[in-house]
Amino acid sequence: MDDRRTASAGTTLVLLSAVAFSTAGLFTRLIDADVWTMLFWRGLFGGAVIAAYVAGRDGLRAPATARRIGWPGLAAAGCSTAATICFVNALRETTVADVLVINATAPFMTAGLAWAWSGLPERRSTLVASGAALLGVVVTVAPTLGGGRLLGDLLALLMTLLISAMMVLIRRHRHVCMLPAASLSAFLCALVVWPLAAPASVAGEDFALLALFGTVQFGLGLLLLTLGARRISATRAALIGAIETPLAPALVWFAVGEAPPLAACFGGTVVLAAVAGDLLVNRER
Repeated sequence: MDDRRTASAGTTLVLLSAVAFSTAGLFTRLIDADVWTMLFWRGLFGGAVIAAYVAGRDGLRAPATARRIGWPGLAAAGCSTAATICFVNALRETTVADVLVINATAPFMTAGLAWAWSGLPERRSTLVASGAALLGVVVTVAPTLGGGRLLGDLLALLMTLLISAMMVLIRRHRHVCMLPAASLSAFLCALVVWPLAAPASVAGEDFALLALFGTVQFGLGLLLLTLGARRISATRAALIGAIETPLAPALVWFAVGEAPPLAACFGGTVVLAAVAGDLLVNRER
């Protein structure tokens, strides 16, 4: 019963993180700032949210919690930082639909990395669902080849590989609290892009949107993902997170009128069906 309750909590946390992450495309369209300045403030606000959570939860023990992350935490932080930089740049180089549907390959990549590392097989239903999600990606991305968006698509693919590696690390070292690593990755992102950013150039409405971008989309999303990914398999966490694929372009479409291509709509539907099917099958079990 405890294992079932833990898995249920993990599923819920990862689902909520996907909803938070799905607002990224909307924020990048609404904020009138260069990508480096956006990354700087997003990382600063996001890191502050996670650090405040750890400090509030652990109190005077927070420094000791941070020291215990070891090399797995540092590696996970590095993957998260690089993935964040790739992600926001990809959103500027290609459509939101392309980025999020490419990200749907995460279950497939995560399953491969987890198997190569531990040799433990994933449930067949989850692997089938991952394959269906991959099919949705192929349907979406195929029409964009040669369409001038290849750089953005490649950045999105690299981001997906890095996120997959991060989730495998979190699950593999689930006895280690990775929240300090998540906070570190956010602050590290801000530090890396600082020389290229112009933080003082942002004011008014854009600054308020950047604060929401950092706290709600990045900070809260990364916090929930880090808490949830240690409770379920890395492959399932990646698959559940794929619901971000249809949510993100839908938000952008309704808010700013950027309609996704028909292929992206179909691919997103396939991804959503794959996630729902895996959740239903495993719930019955």
